[in-house]
Amino acid sequence: MLEIKKRYFYGMVALWSMGGMAFAQSASEVSTVVVKDKKVERVGDELRLSMRFVLDSITLGRGQTLVCTPVVESGDSLRALRQVIVNGRDRHILYARLDRQGTDAIELRRRNGELQALDYEVRVPYADWMEQSTVSLVMDDCGCGWETLASDRSKLFEIDLKPVVLAPRMVYVTPVAEEVKARSMEGSAFLDFPVNQTTIQPDYRDNPSELAKIRRSIEAVRGNQFASITGLTIRGYASPEGAYASNARLAEARAKALLDYVKGQYDFGSAQLKVESEAEDWAGLERAVEASDLPDKVELLAIIRADEPADWDAREWKLKQLNGGAPYRVLLNEIYPALRHSDYEVDYTIRNFNLDEARELAFTDPGQLSLNEFFMVAETLEPGSPRYNEVFETAVRMYPDDPVSNLNAAINAIEAKQFDKARGYLAKAQDCPEKRLAEAALAMHEDNLDQAERLLTPLANDTRVGAAAQDNLKQIEEKRRKASR
Repeated sequence: MLEIKKRYFYGMVALWSMGGMAFAQSASEVSTVVVKDKKVERVGDELRLSMRFVLDSITLGRGQTLVCTPVVESGDSLRALRQVIVNGRDRHILYARLDRQGTDAIELRRRNGELQALDYEVRVPYADWMEQSTVSLVMDDCGCGWETLASDRSKLFEIDLKPVVLAPRMVYVTPVAEEVKARSMEGSAFLDFPVNQTTIQPDYRDNPSELAKIRRSIEAVRGNQFASITGLTIRGYASPEGAYASNARLAEARAKALLDYVKGQYDFGSAQLKVESEAEDWAGLERAVEASDLPDKVELLAIIRADEPADWDAREWKLKQLNGGAPYRVLLNEIYPALRHSDYEVDYTIRNFNLDEARELAFTDPGQLSLNEFFMVAETLEPGSPRYNEVFETAVRMYPDDPVSNLNAAINAIEAKQFDKARGYLAKAQDCPEKRLAEAALAMHEDNLDQAERLLTPLANDTRVGAAAQDNLKQIEEKRRKASR
């Protein structure tokens, strides 16, 4: 097949159409060729076209010829395809006697008045410009030259082989702005006290390192120029060893002693300082036994979890009696020490930031920002840029369990085509229209169009995501339409 510039083409068609034959000079009765069942596809390096030429309305004299030349064209590029030559009776006989070496034209005799059609197929080398082009039909029944041919050119159909690249739309969720950015820092200290004593001895056993943990937490907040301590709570716990009433007194007194120690180290101003206590940490005992590999684990847990006896001392007695007391000795030596602890919680607030401050802190000290402030910064950045992506990744790192931070991080990951990461974030996002829209987008990217459609259809009229859902459904429809051609 030949590929040539348009300005030369039509004159050449006239020469090809002649094929060594002179056209009849009598008035033409030729009518319109109807083209049906048009199909075009790209297969590897080939462009394949097929169509059906319906000749029912064509009337040719015995000496007439009609040459039909399909062409593919786009811009200044054009390629002529295999010709179809329709002859009257005499022309058909003459054509059969000619030497047609070097031509692949399809020739047939028109039988006037009869239903007649030709199934046409052609394969040509594919060129990039054909991706979006036009197929036209040039008909010549007189050999009148390229000007007449140009005027007789009929557009058949458009070729659009440009692949549909799905670009599903998603909708980020704007985090609710916090009027007060209240935060807390928690920890546990395992202080050692001499038997039945409640006075803290800072240098006793491991107390120096345990007290240092509390001081580090308090000083971390006090050293934050943007933070203010609003409260400190100490919760004291004792192990189930001994009488419950005695343990209750010890737990409370030791918690008060720790608070007094801390108050002696720092000035808390108007911050609210509280002491709470729990006589025996049975919940901690249950967790520790559950995580252990003790041979009597099942029996121990049955006693710990039972509703009876309701009296804690009686329940401890059952633990002591189990299997001759051997399991209890393990509890006493290996598990009970960790149940004698003081938990602390430092409550504080961080002031809100304007946009300029938030933009700087997002990349230098992100722990100061609220989710809303992260989002505010992201809106000022180029979507998809490294810093834009970093903001969402940092936000979910600062707020790993927040459903909104996980949803927005999932949307950002989908846009970056990090689909495995997106699935992990979506698992922690709360169900909402924006999440279902993101799940549909993920399905679209993975070419699971049926699943995407099922998710999108109910969202099409949603007030928050309806426009995006409708656009995504249109993309799916377009991809299916092209795939079916």
